[in-house]
Amino acid sequence: MMFKHRWLLTATVAIAFAGIGAWFAWERYTPAPVTEGASRLLYGLTLPDHASTPFALSQLRGKTVVLNFWATWCPPCVEEMPELAILHQQISPRNGTVIGIGIDLYPNIKQFAAKYAIPYPLLVAGLGGSELSKTFGNEVGALPFTVIISPEGQVEYRKLGRVRLPELSARVEDVLRNAEKQARK
Repeated sequence: MMFKHRWLLTATVAIAFAGIGAWFAWERYTPAPVTEGASRLLYGLTLPDHASTPFALSQLRGKTVVLNFWATWCPPCVEEMPELAILHQQISPRNGTVIGIGIDLYPNIKQFAAKYAIPYPLLVAGLGGSELSKTFGNEVGALPFTVIISPEGQVEYRKLGRVRLPELSARVEDVLRNAEKQARK
């Protein structure tokens, strides 16, 4: 009988700690609210690309944008890039784009871009990119962090952690379809 009570107590404690752990994970990886004016701040920036060419983010206004915060030293960031490249090729004919905001040093991003043929712009934000990602709700500064912005500048989706093409494509498709409906009106 004593063994049964000990087992029951152990199971109860284990379930409680599992629940607490799940709650902390949920809290940590759920993005905070978007700061008012985050898209305006984004559109007001000019960042260098991997070749040191200035890229004015204002040219993204009116497009569906998949904004991906990443770093060369982040394995999940690099793992998701082939899927982001496929997405970019799918959405660019429909007024959509993927933009990589590198929270890394310029030489690292330049070397990465020379090694891998990424079809979308890889911009260099350095540590300032972390502050920009915080305006979109990434308070913990985790990478990768992906944001979908509508042509009107509304944040439609945010994901901390590695994205998968099927889920991201479905979300982007919804935004593109809405934008196309608005354009026909």
